[in-house]
Amino acid sequence: MKRLLSACALLSLLAGCASHDVDPRGYDETGTASYYGAKHHGKRTASGEPFDQYAMTAAHRQLPFGTRVKVTNLKNDKSVVVRINDRGPHTRGRLIDLSRGAADKLGMLRSGTARVRVQALNN
Repeated sequence: MKRLLSACALLSLLAGCASHDVDPRGYDETGTASYYGAKHHGKRTASGEPFDQYAMTAAHRQLPFGTRVKVTNLKNDKSVVVRINDRGPHTRGRLIDLSRGAADKLGMLRSGTARVRVQALNN
């Protein structure tokens, strides 16, 4: 009986840790973007690939790895297409963490954050 209860408890714990990816079809959200760069350059992302601060990539909490999204800075209307390859942001109230390269193209390096629209693209 103890083994059965232990097994059930372990399965419940593992189920709670499972990824909760969202269906990217039709994904269209507005929120705050931030970026990460040199401190993480070369470290492994959640997808297993090394982080390249100059690549057009991003971290999102739920979109599947490999999803391509168009990110538009709502203040200046600049857009960039990035590929989701990491999990984050780890700061409450943020929608997406962009690579430094993507943030540069969006004109948000100085401010560090920007209000953005994130739209999933059909791959």
